[in-house]
Amino acid sequence: MKRRDFFKNSTIMVAGTALAPLTTFAAPSATEEFAGKNAKNIIFLVSDGMSTGTLNMADLFLQRKEGKQTNWLSLYSQNKAVRALMDTASANALVTDSAAASSAWGGGKRVNNGSLNVNADGSLNKPILQKFKAVGKSVGCVTTVPITHATPAGFCVNSDARSDQEGIAMQYLELRFDVMMGGGAEFFSADKRKDKKDLFADFAQRGFSVLRTKNDLMNHKIPTGPVLGVFNEDGLPYCLDHQQNDQLLTTKPSLAEMARKAIDLMKVNKKGFVLQVEAGKVDWAAHANDAGALIHDQLAFDEAVGVALAFAQEQKDTLVIITTDHGNANPGLFSAGGDVNQNFDKLQSFTQTNDWILNGISRNDSASKVIERIEAAQKLVISKNEAEDLLSHYKALDSDGLYNPKKLPFKLLAEFQFKQTSIGWGSMGHSSDYVELAMYGPGSNLLKQFVKNTDLHQLMLEASGMV
Repeated sequence: MKRRDFFKNSTIMVAGTALAPLTTFAAPSATEEFAGKNAKNIIFLVSDGMSTGTLNMADLFLQRKEGKQTNWLSLYSQNKAVRALMDTASANALVTDSAAASSAWGGGKRVNNGSLNVNADGSLNKPILQKFKAVGKSVGCVTTVPITHATPAGFCVNSDARSDQEGIAMQYLELRFDVMMGGGAEFFSADKRKDKKDLFADFAQRGFSVLRTKNDLMNHKIPTGPVLGVFNEDGLPYCLDHQQNDQLLTTKPSLAEMARKAIDLMKVNKKGFVLQVEAGKVDWAAHANDAGALIHDQLAFDEAVGVALAFAQEQKDTLVIITTDHGNANPGLFSAGGDVNQNFDKLQSFTQTNDWILNGISRNDSASKVIERIEAAQKLVISKNEAEDLLSHYKALDSDGLYNPKKLPFKLLAEFQFKQTSIGWGSMGHSSDYVELAMYGPGSNLLKQFVKNTDLHQLMLEASGMV
């Protein structure tokens, strides 16, 4: 579904207004409708690495482009959500990584960065999807990064190394979660795994429906067993690049499409379901200081929020949790000379991400070719000196680094863009910021105005009547 059509049909969207003041956080209208009710279902939505500036800019972008507010901030405008701030620290650092952050929710205890529900003494915390599966609920995760990545894994498994994604894939086979969708084909394919195991074949042999394309996903209708959907190596394409490529539009699903299908498959369970939905590439875009990628993937996440809210509003038995695991890069609009409004509106002309631009440049390109590529993709014009500065980084590309293995000049390009877009960045890494947390539905009344990330584990169990 096109974003414009989605918002046109949404019952959540209203005209844009500013963020609600602190005094309206827990308004009675947000809780009275669900007072005393348990949540049959829980949809836990995570925009990974979303600093407050990311949430703000995505909303401003949509208002200025389409005159509409995001689903998330519409909840605040309509006094529909209970809203809080959340402390995101890990056991050993004020600045968490995604593994420890998701483990805080998933296992209910803070663990060291890099660990998945494994304490410093080696003891294990049982992940929350295992708890809900044990009482008969359907459980699953969908994400735009590898399904074996830190955030989905934190709800699912125990591992002392988030990097062991091949091992995490093996655990998924044994645990038999009902719906798991995302990227990461290299962790299931015989030709990519170090042990040469064909996990796709193993999953199919164990009764899973294995989905590899968007067509597989859209045509899968009968919930005859668990589903594994792996639609790309590594992460799925950035939303902005995805929208410009007919082949990608045909073969790769969006986060909202995966979330909608997961809900449809699991809602048939009379005991309910618990689903995590992650926009993992919001975090990757923040690490790269890639404004176009960041804002469009945040808006793609907001479409998934709309899917969850539409279901929850209809069913009245579903708790929707919307948050992030930590901030990243602290982006924002800044006054830096020129017209900030006009500069920010230049993003509406972007058709490709910085990721697309930089991965298409080679060390043998000329400065004029670099200038032409950026102008074609984003209508921004850099100088010859700036193009030559970018090209100088291609003389020493290497394979180190987690989110930028080629060490492409993302930071430098973002600095050049700042003068034309007014979007600045605090860093290229995670932050210790307290983050936004919103809830809608039965159980939202349990949310206090300020919580630790570990508090959400117990809240989900209590909201569903398990404790």
